[in-house]
Amino acid sequence: MKYNIGSIERGIRILVGFGILSLAFIGPASPWGYLGLVLVFTGLAGWCPVFAIFGANTCDKAGSCPHSV
Repeated sequence: MKYNIGSIERGIRILVGFGILSLAFIGPASPWGYLGLVLVFTGLAGWCPVFAIFGANTCDKAGSCPHSV
């Protein structure tokens, strides 16, 4: 499995994921907030299954991603 998410996008996914996850505990306290876990996990792993299916890759720039997992 190779990384397919660049470092900037990984950081954004983690921050947005934690923001969405907080909605499960604060604010509307909706269980939909647990969808933020998907963004957090894909951000931490550096690999997105949806990107893999469609052949997308945001690590095209040199130094944006480690070589492989």
